[in-house]
Amino acid sequence: MQTKPAYLILANGMVFGGQSFGYMADATGEIVFTTAMTGYLETLTDPSYFGQIVIQTFPLIGNYGVITPDFESSKPALSAYIVRDLCQEPSNFRSEGALDVFLRDNHIVGLADIDTRKLTRIVREVGVMNAKITHTLPEDLTETLAELNKFTIKNAVESVTCKEPETFTPESKKRRVVLWDFGAKANIRRELVNRGCEVIVMPAHSTAEDILAQNPDGIMLSNGPGDPSANTGVIAELKKLMEHKLPTFGICLGHQLLALSQGAKTEKLKYGHRGANQPAIRMSDKRVFITSQNHGYAVIGDSLPSTAEVSYINGNDGTCEGVDYKDMPAFTVQFHPEASAGPLDTQFLFDRFINLMEVN
Repeated sequence: MQTKPAYLILANGMVFGGQSFGYMADATGEIVFTTAMTGYLETLTDPSYFGQIVIQTFPLIGNYGVITPDFESSKPALSAYIVRDLCQEPSNFRSEGALDVFLRDNHIVGLADIDTRKLTRIVREVGVMNAKITHTLPEDLTETLAELNKFTIKNAVESVTCKEPETFTPESKKRRVVLWDFGAKANIRRELVNRGCEVIVMPAHSTAEDILAQNPDGIMLSNGPGDPSANTGVIAELKKLMEHKLPTFGICLGHQLLALSQGAKTEKLKYGHRGANQPAIRMSDKRVFITSQNHGYAVIGDSLPSTAEVSYINGNDGTCEGVDYKDMPAFTVQFHPEASAGPLDTQFLFDRFINLMEVN
């Protein structure tokens, strides 16, 4: 494995030294952390991480190598990847190669031998900030910090959505669902196909008319990266689409976009929720579900219209984790019921969506 000294420069002026791996280049992005203890391949290939430098809090990464069937998209979308200890010799009967090679082939910068515990605590205390990985540490950080201050993630959804519609058909087709792709994880599609749904994946730039032309029984709004309020075109089309009262299920960014289309507001969280151990409380019975999450924005529950109500809240900070709509057959959640990787506590929500299509 090729490696050399590299440095992480935070927007607050702090510097960490480590060893580079993967693709040898500089990288700039919004630095975030995930507390997931398993599923680093799913993390790496989750399109919702577009433009971000991801800290993996679990210390040992790469021990089971690279396994293509576990991917959530065809390639990584994140800007860089930070780990404490990188395993250079994976041991798993499914392994197809080492993580270092995979990142190098996909032009993803890696940084190892970093005190990820200390780094994570800084992000928790200060909040999400921009950062840069470089192989040359400048004597004066003024120019670099000015660069980081100006950096913003642009064209997030446009960069990760599919380019053309694609259809996935089960052996026994019962329903047709349009999956509006804002950066969809592959397991959303798999969960629908496993339940007998023909899934038509549509690009983010699709119009309401494009989607209605598919004659769907239901609409799935996918996860995705970036600031939800930046997707003004999608929000306008979604508002028009919802006038047709089709059964609709939204996940993560899809949850936020539907709320925005109905007049609600979103806010950026201090450091977001990322990991496979996030508690979500169902308001109807106060039951707690352990969920997989990956988001930096949240719907402001108090901004929802009177025709909607908060159905789940986060057990740690009380933010909105789900919405039920009273004037249309639609519901959304901020967490990921398809998991991958993560707990399977809330997979029943896919069955709720199927039932919604059957009665509407």
